[in-house]
Amino acid sequence: MKRRLTTILALMLALVGSAQAQEFESAKDAVKNMGVGWNLGNTLDAHNQKIVDINDKAYWGQQGLESETCWGQPKATRELIHMMKEAGFGAIRVPVTWYNHMDSNRMVDQAWLARVKEVVDYVLDEGLYCIINVHHDTGADSYDKNGNLTGSHWIHADYNTDLLKTMADLVYYASLWTTIAREFYDYGPKLLFESQNETLDKLNSWCFASFNAPGQYDEEIAKSAYTAINEFNKAFVTSVRTHGNMSPTGEDVENAKNDKRNLIINTYGACNGSGNWNKHLKDPLTNLEIPDGEKNHIIVEVHAYPSIVNGSTNKGITTIKSETKELMDGLKTNFVSKGIPVIIGEWGTSNVDAATTDYAARRGLMLEFVDDFVKQAKDNNIATFYWMGLSDGHYRSMPAFNQADLAEKIVKAYHGASHQGKYPTPSTAAVDYVVTYTADWQELNLYSGSAIKLSDYKGIRVEMDNDSYVGKLQVKIYAGSGGSDSAQPLTGASSTITFDAATTGSNTQRITLQTMIGAQKAVLRDAFLIKKDGTEEKTEISVFWGCTLETQPRETAINGVQVAQVDDGVIYNLAGQRISKPTKGVYIQNGQKYIAK
Repeated sequence: MKRRLTTILALMLALVGSAQAQEFESAKDAVKNMGVGWNLGNTLDAHNQKIVDINDKAYWGQQGLESETCWGQPKATRELIHMMKEAGFGAIRVPVTWYNHMDSNRMVDQAWLARVKEVVDYVLDEGLYCIINVHHDTGADSYDKNGNLTGSHWIHADYNTDLLKTMADLVYYASLWTTIAREFYDYGPKLLFESQNETLDKLNSWCFASFNAPGQYDEEIAKSAYTAINEFNKAFVTSVRTHGNMSPTGEDVENAKNDKRNLIINTYGACNGSGNWNKHLKDPLTNLEIPDGEKNHIIVEVHAYPSIVNGSTNKGITTIKSETKELMDGLKTNFVSKGIPVIIGEWGTSNVDAATTDYAARRGLMLEFVDDFVKQAKDNNIATFYWMGLSDGHYRSMPAFNQADLAEKIVKAYHGASHQGKYPTPSTAAVDYVVTYTADWQELNLYSGSAIKLSDYKGIRVEMDNDSYVGKLQVKIYAGSGGSDSAQPLTGASSTITFDAATTGSNTQRITLQTMIGAQKAVLRDAFLIKKDGTEEKTEISVFWGCTLETQPRETAINGVQVAQVDDGVIYNLAGQRISKPTKGVYIQNGQKYIAK
């Protein structure tokens, strides 16, 4: 009997051990299960280098927690991540820059670690996959027109030409990943680590290593770069697997999980190998080495920003689909078919950060492109993470989508047309816009975009939180063809500015709210373009220049206050929009419904 119990106990322990071993899904399953993803870009990865000489001790740790907003994005919130979950995104990539929060010995500031952990928890608490990485510690160094260094990074793909420095950086890099891994040693399988982001050679070469060399290739520089990428990836894996299974204080623990965590390694520059205009384009793929011992928990990452135009002419969706297929085929041949899963950790179009994006200039084609791109990636078992757009700037603090149709198209391309996601827009978000001006004549966009015909509109209505801005703010209308700029001061808490097409021309691409007295803070409720028939269109508010913009929830319920009926004669439609001349339909006037016939 005792022997039988011992056997049963052994079997039970074996089953428990097996269950623990299977607790972390394979990398293939993780890529499949994360669905479609989005990048929380220009947030924890933002940085502002004042001192660019890496040999200067002051290069390190130049910023505190304020760095999160130094590139114009608001602080990340749970509400933003929840919005992404409800839209249908299954994973969030959280790029993180570390050097501006590390001392000269590469020790990470504890407050920064805590903030990174807080944002990771936002993602994981929603049941989403989360990727964190080492982001702008790598990248392209920048120079002014005189060749002076104006921005630099401490991790470069340069192994042979400066071996001592590279070896020292490898040690520091390994130490950084040990710190990160230990901070998250007990986190579950939906947290993934990514080695580094777009690491480039000493010539800042994109497309493939040594592309910027004379003749667009240098064998020695290329070999040095690919060796460095592989060495950094090995150091990353070793640090996480071997040294990361301890508590942050270095104590051995029983519930450490980094030995089986899914890890992501990047190709050189995150280059994807697409195209056939140079025989070296595939080199970043073919020269990538999978670290020894890694089989079931390793993923390869590339980035993709294809152009959907030839010069100023649209390529056409057939050509775009063909180019996407060539990209996917290359990733399938080099990795997926060999059992190595792939994610496209960043993607969009080549002018994603341009003043006029493809979304603004050729939206129909853009929507067709993203639909096909996600579908082709899914068919090849490749996960995609759209770069940063969709919800951008102050829209994130609402939270709302400023590219709701694009977000919906991406999600439905993966989940199918019947997917029921939620895509809140600025028009549905009850928020106030808090603008801070710091100098004379700074401007906030009340309207910007494709030219509107002023002949179709008779004015713009601006709603402030009170009437204290009279004599302090003015509405500036930028002239269209055949006209001249004009400006009219606000007249009260609610100001209607009438357009004069005779002087402003036939169209405009910008209407702003401009400070007349320099530094001040103002709270804007809303702005509406007024059509000739009296109906109104809510505009999208954004920064033009100089000022800063935040949003805050609008107070919609006040308890303990009795509200008297005001018979002011103002007419509203059922969407709550103010109407100056109603057409046929149902409206609200003096608190009562009435029908205009």
